[in-house]
Amino acid sequence: MQSIAVVITGAAGYVGEMLCAQAATRSDIHTIVAIDKEPMTDFLRQVPKLKYVQANLADDSWQAAAAAASPAVVVHTAWQIRSLYGEAAKQWRWNTTGSDKVFAFAFGTPSVKTLIHFSTAASYSAQYTNTFDQFFVETDEQRPDDYRYALEKRIAEEHLQAVYRAAATPPAVVVLRPAAITGPRGRYIKLRFGLQSALAGNLRGGLLARLVTILTAFMPATSGFARQFVHEDDVVDTVVHFATTAPQGYEVYNLTPTGPFLRATEMAAAVGKRVLWLPPVLVRLVFFLFWHGTRGRIPTAPGSWRFYAYPLLLCGDKLAAVRPCRYDSVTAFTTTAGRYQTLVPESARQGSAR
Repeated sequence: MQSIAVVITGAAGYVGEMLCAQAATRSDIHTIVAIDKEPMTDFLRQVPKLKYVQANLADDSWQAAAAAASPAVVVHTAWQIRSLYGEAAKQWRWNTTGSDKVFAFAFGTPSVKTLIHFSTAASYSAQYTNTFDQFFVETDEQRPDDYRYALEKRIAEEHLQAVYRAAATPPAVVVLRPAAITGPRGRYIKLRFGLQSALAGNLRGGLLARLVTILTAFMPATSGFARQFVHEDDVVDTVVHFATTAPQGYEVYNLTPTGPFLRATEMAAAVGKRVLWLPPVLVRLVFFLFWHGTRGRIPTAPGSWRFYAYPLLLCGDKLAAVRPCRYDSVTAFTTTAGRYQTLVPESARQGSAR
């Protein structure tokens, strides 16, 4: 494959930064156009081959710079994941309108041969009827959901499908629906506000972070809580695989490893905590109080409580047939192995790939 240029949206985010860094190591990628609404990070300043464009995708201030590189691949990771309190219209514009403009760019730029779009496992919806024996496959319905993240991701996929069907000569499309992404960089370096960081006591950010750390002295969970985890290295390597192998058609993949998932007791044991069993109605009440009491600073958006109350498990067989994950869910959750292990304190390092 000849050397290509790649556009990566959400480049200053957790996944975006790692994608830029890994793409820069490839001899078959000569230019990375990195787009994000946030300023360029110190991490990205060290990445070669990078052309940084600070712009909101919902605006029209980035397309010319992206087109000038004649990109062959567009990777769309940009998303306002944490719901904006009282600003649903702004969030919709950033996410849905922004995605529409990325799709229009990819389908309207002749040099683009592949579009890789990040969706989410949440679009299948965590509902009380879900069971531990139910593993959603890519052809299963993406169900309506009042959790804005799940809703907007589902709508974005619907828009993408419509654009693809209407196009005379569309680029190849790869849609990835990842499980919970974790790894040493996410837990120890990037320090995202997530369940695993909270349980491990790694959160930073003042009084609210300390409050959450205190509240998670035990692991609160319902009897229906379960999670799958995909290692950050597997996420990046999967994207690079599709970006450099010229896929065909329109394909959807659950970005999750095959093998075991984790229940509440297993997650608690991995971080040295005991489970505090709660009924779903109490989880819903706690999320409501946190959401409004902190005005969204603790990310407990409406509808998100169900993803902590009911199982939502994916089948990873389709991806495994193309590009198997190196880490299973249990290992991804427990290990500090990976590209960024050297940045983890020596005392905290543990585990390796299966």
